[in-house]
Amino acid sequence: MSLIPEFQLGLWNAWLLVLSFLLMFIILGVLDRLRGQKRSSRPRSPPLNEKEKKLDRIALLIFLAPVIYSFFLPLKLGTAWLYIGLLVHLFGIVFAIIAATNLMNTPLDRPATKGLYRMSRNPIYLGTFLIFVGIGIACASWLFLLLITIFLVLQDILIAPEERWCLEEYGDVYREYMNKTPKWIGIPKSEKK
Repeated sequence: MSLIPEFQLGLWNAWLLVLSFLLMFIILGVLDRLRGQKRSSRPRSPPLNEKEKKLDRIALLIFLAPVIYSFFLPLKLGTAWLYIGLLVHLFGIVFAIIAATNLMNTPLDRPATKGLYRMSRNPIYLGTFLIFVGIGIACASWLFLLLITIFLVLQDILIAPEERWCLEEYGDVYREYMNKTPKWIGIPKSEKK
């Protein structure tokens, strides 16, 4: 990794890996719609207060920064950085697909608690983080990794409204789930609420 970030528009840049991430979520969305579960009665995201809305907009801008940067960030072809990064990236994709499938197979009247949701309350976020860490490693870019880490920290804060909404939606079932399942894999379980 070099101290000065690289900026070079090219075909073999990180955008190829970002594209795989975007295609994965488009395909999963189409498959979910084809399954026919009606999600129109449920909001797509939890209600946010003004402070959370501002933080959500900042998180979106932070997320867009590495996506845009990916067009100017060359992959480190033929290096260990590329191969290690690709492994982490592919692991993240598989992890996120499994987590999304677990969520899609959960009835709408219950919280997702099976599959990867037994190990973490936020496996899709974790998979997404691994996907982008893999991209940062494949490009050997400390700037890309820094932006993704900042995004994860903001997402960690923005999980609170999501969990608040789940508590309102599912009540004690979700509270019990929160008490026995950690927010992130490897991080101790939350305090009883």
